[in-house]
Amino acid sequence: MTHPANGLDDVVHQRVRLGILTIAHEARRVEFGFLRTTLDLTVGNLSQHLTVLEKAGLITIEKGYEGRRGRTWIHLTPAGKKALRDEISRLKELIRQVEETQEGDLT
Repeated sequence: MTHPANGLDDVVHQRVRLGILTIAHEARRVEFGFLRTTLDLTVGNLSQHLTVLEKAGLITIEKGYEGRRGRTWIHLTPAGKKALRDEISRLKELIRQVEETQEGDLT
């Protein structure tokens, strides 16, 4: 039996990318500026993380206008939804193992 940590996806598990996927999961689409502010990132840093997620097929990026202002929206793909769901399942398994170990330590 392999340890659940072995199944964590490095693309998804990184803190910022996990945040991006989680926020995108909560909304139909999320605006670049909202992600930047919410995750407290620079434009360049957020752009790099979005590129990694887009290349992995986990998000799509849509550019357009809202009024006269250019906007960038991020959408979670079906593969992104599955990757997030799988990552959360593995994290829950890790938590379960830790909690079971702690219970054993209390006796």
